[in-house]
Amino acid sequence: MKILVTGAAGFIGAQVCEKLLEKGMDVVGLDNLNDYYDINLKQERLNSFKLHNSFKFKKIDISNSQYISKLFEEEKFDKVIHLAAQAGVRYSIENPMAYADSNLVGFLNILEACRHNNIQHLVYASSSSVYGLNEKTPFSTSDSVDHPVSLYAATKKSNELMAHSYSHLYGIPTTGLRFFTVYGPYGRPDMAPFIFTKKILDGEVIDINNNGDMWRDFTYIDDIVEGVIRITDVIPQKNETWSVEHGSPATSSAPYSIYNIGHGSPINLMDFIKAIESELGIEAKKNFRGMQAGDVYQTYADTQDLFKAIGYKPKVGVQEGVANLVRWYKEFYNK
Repeated sequence: MKILVTGAAGFIGAQVCEKLLEKGMDVVGLDNLNDYYDINLKQERLNSFKLHNSFKFKKIDISNSQYISKLFEEEKFDKVIHLAAQAGVRYSIENPMAYADSNLVGFLNILEACRHNNIQHLVYASSSSVYGLNEKTPFSTSDSVDHPVSLYAATKKSNELMAHSYSHLYGIPTTGLRFFTVYGPYGRPDMAPFIFTKKILDGEVIDINNNGDMWRDFTYIDDIVEGVIRITDVIPQKNETWSVEHGSPATSSAPYSIYNIGHGSPINLMDFIKAIESELGIEAKKNFRGMQAGDVYQTYADTQDLFKAIGYKPKVGVQEGVANLVRWYKEFYNK
């Protein structure tokens, strides 16, 4: 089995590669190694498995259709795990064109390559941000996701629609995973868990949105990776009895599926901060402020469908997860 993992130097992508290699797969990792955040961190992620005999790394931008087409033709992949994207809600407000290039054009290039190369299954990253203005919780894949509050969220919703069209037109089995606030060692420096840890250790002030009255379904990286790996083996099938009027929007008469992948138990932001403070033995300097553009009040994943499909049940709680994050951060940055 040969699997392409895009975004291989990313937080989730690198650990997915490592787990696949442990399972004896041939893995090709693709990443453009852009400078959205520290390239050294991306290189360090890659270094943990880059010399593995069953791994090849390709520095390619997914928005380059010629390079993507050539890669698929040469490597003859069986499956694709597409995690490359321009991430970040706030960054999408400041730099919208980066999201069009990577998340729309790039995803289209991946779909086209899958279409022309008999890919058995395309698994791709969506996001909990697609739930936008939804207030009903927990968020279910049967809910409407037509009201995103950031361009980033809109591109992820677009990916789901694009995937469905290719599943319908060309029979490509596609599975979208809506990730919920992933954190842990080697995490993204632009996300709150990393930012809080860094700033508290450095004695800097942390900004706390909506005066701390926010809830997030924090999900530890190992639980996410386990779910991604398992769902790759569950290839969606056509459901001939499905209809728009009576079927779930997470399935289709095409070989198409959507799942939430989260912990399933939201944590108050202040409690998460307290867990970091406790682990560091330092009280944070806090700046309470209002809700920021693109933010949502709460995320909360209904993961029943994923449990039915693969027995998905997260194992790592916040105390253990935060302890692992803090331990890694202090070791990695010699703090």
